[in-house]
Amino acid sequence: MSQDSKKPRKKDVKKEKVIQAQNNVKEDVDTDTNKNVKMSKFGPSISFPYQRVWSRCILIVGVLFIVWYNSRNGKEIQLAKQKDILVTRTQTVECSEEFKNELNQFPGCLPEKCGRMVTDKLVTSAESDVLLKLAINGMSLGGSDGGATILDLHSGALSKGSKFINIYQLEGKDKIFNAADFAIYKVVKTKIQHSIAHYFGVNVDKIHLTKPTFFSQMTNVPAKTIHDEYWHPHVDKETYEHFHYTSLLYLNDYDRDFKGGRFIFINENNVNSTVEPRKGRVLLFTSGSENVHMVEKVQSGTRYALTVSFTCNSNAAITDPSYRNIMK
Repeated sequence: MSQDSKKPRKKDVKKEKVIQAQNNVKEDVDTDTNKNVKMSKFGPSISFPYQRVWSRCILIVGVLFIVWYNSRNGKEIQLAKQKDILVTRTQTVECSEEFKNELNQFPGCLPEKCGRMVTDKLVTSAESDVLLKLAINGMSLGGSDGGATILDLHSGALSKGSKFINIYQLEGKDKIFNAADFAIYKVVKTKIQHSIAHYFGVNVDKIHLTKPTFFSQMTNVPAKTIHDEYWHPHVDKETYEHFHYTSLLYLNDYDRDFKGGRFIFINENNVNSTVEPRKGRVLLFTSGSENVHMVEKVQSGTRYALTVSFTCNSNAAITDPSYRNIMK
């Protein structure tokens, strides 16, 4: 073999330089790519500039949102939603000392526990319809100038303008009421009375119907008098001396027939318990300061309910309204 044949040809040298340059470029590309590519089980995942910063920002925003959401919703417990159909749902609270001390004067009337109970299975739809019709027809003879109208079948008190009138002294009362309506009213009252006795563990003969027991109609019309301002937090026992057990029967539906108007218990730990009205729903609770409560302002529509209250003091008892006596 000649000496010349051992020397690399110019073409071969040139080709090797090109290949070497390509390899160097490839190595540079691979090095840069490895900086921005993380291998995963299923292949490479691309990492963009500032990805870590953005990820941390999103994480922080998410945490802040969760904290805000929980703090906002942690202040309210849904004791009963409108869509719920409850056999019973209860919430026990500690009786206030003044409430227990007073009821100790009435043997057989001190509750085994204080609290709240909601049921949708006590009053039938047909009974609710009768009472709603009775309330609407009765209130058609009066009506408050403000947003709250009441009708008390026992006394005949009916809101009219900024005052109260006696509905039983008005012409046309015989077209509003009938004996069947009053019979249904008494049946519903008796059901509620027995339910209170059962849930709170008291003798049914020891709790007596007391005043005021009334229908209420609430709208978003601005209040004209203090009687129209139903939304203030209060204690029934402080407002009405002889109240010991309070009940509410709702006659139409929250978020369907009206907006707003939820019933709210204001608890000591600032976590409120809310009840959304549902047609035929009954809410029972002890009337002492353990059950501070309020009703939200009605935003639209008309809210109807019946308040039925009971006392342990037989001297403060009232009788059922009598259709025969009313029509005299």
